[in-house]
Amino acid sequence: MWRRLANLPIDWLLLLLPILLSVTGIVTVYTITYSQAGGDFAPDQIKFALIGLVLMLTLTFYDYRFLRSYGVIFYVLGLALLLTLLPFIAPSLPFTLKIYGAYRWLDFGAFQLQPSELFKFIAAVFGAAVLANYIGRINWRRATAFIVLALVPVLLTAVQPDLGTASVLFIIFLGIFFAALPPGKIVIALILATLVLVPIGWSNLQGYQKQRIETFLNPSASPSAEGYNVRQSVIAIGSGGLTGRGFGQGSQTALSFLPVAYTDFVFAGFAEATGLVGSSVLLLLYGILIWRIIMIARETTDPFAQLLAIGFASKFLFQMTVHVGMNMGLLPVTGIPLPFMSYGGTALVIDLAAIGILQSIHIRHKKINFR
Repeated sequence: MWRRLANLPIDWLLLLLPILLSVTGIVTVYTITYSQAGGDFAPDQIKFALIGLVLMLTLTFYDYRFLRSYGVIFYVLGLALLLTLLPFIAPSLPFTLKIYGAYRWLDFGAFQLQPSELFKFIAAVFGAAVLANYIGRINWRRATAFIVLALVPVLLTAVQPDLGTASVLFIIFLGIFFAALPPGKIVIALILATLVLVPIGWSNLQGYQKQRIETFLNPSASPSAEGYNVRQSVIAIGSGGLTGRGFGQGSQTALSFLPVAYTDFVFAGFAEATGLVGSSVLLLLYGILIWRIIMIARETTDPFAQLLAIGFASKFLFQMTVHVGMNMGLLPVTGIPLPFMSYGGTALVIDLAAIGILQSIHIRHKKINFR
């Protein structure tokens, strides 16, 4: 039996690492919420993980190429979901859910859905489908059309407001665009346009978003407000020392000094429990996972699969980097979850589904037919 399993054309690292990270996340969420959040969220996270695993295994043995035909349909449906969360529409709809002052979730009774998280998956599929036939042949017209189509969901997400998720969507589209090898003059024009638009974007940020960036630049200016979370996060990481204080034993999480440690600051909670050793191992696992995704992009000859894998790699790398950076006070707090570990059903299911698609790409490269 074990020999048969070993002979399956599955990327075992790509299978085992997300499972290991998900289990680690469940343990971390349990130890944090047991004393801090007024309830234990771990059972819900286990349920989401099981749903995600079933979806991951299903997509593993299903031909990923079916996604290419539905890229536009997914894009349109995703935009429709995002439109329901616009600030001037959401309050009048009975199925929208307001949490922390923003409409970012849809409540369907049996489950809640965060459309912006779902759109991370859609962005990779749609972007890859649009540019797959034009790798190395992107002209001004195609570049302009792609950028406009990419900016629509980015802006719809930003006005919810959810600047963190909007930035992830932007990076996914950008990663796919650069992987499609646009000419240098278009890249330079894009960089110049970004520099021009930065001041405009700053002027349109919400007050609390500006405050987060200002706090990042000068944490001591707001020690009891926006700067509090960052200071407590840094203290939590530092208090872990070399080997950590043990799960459920950290003062910052157990005594509720660190807010929302099961979502925005889950890395700090884990670092307090496992110390420098555990944190280094965790980052190594993420590094190996992203490396395997990039290798899958390199090994396939299908342009759609190449761009799709790059889109997912961009997503995981950006989210991991920003989450860890903001937990360490190196980047502004944007509320970006740590893949597989932060509490959240939609995010976990979508992340595991992405792994299933990547496995499908790997298997089809091996030219094995399971039908």
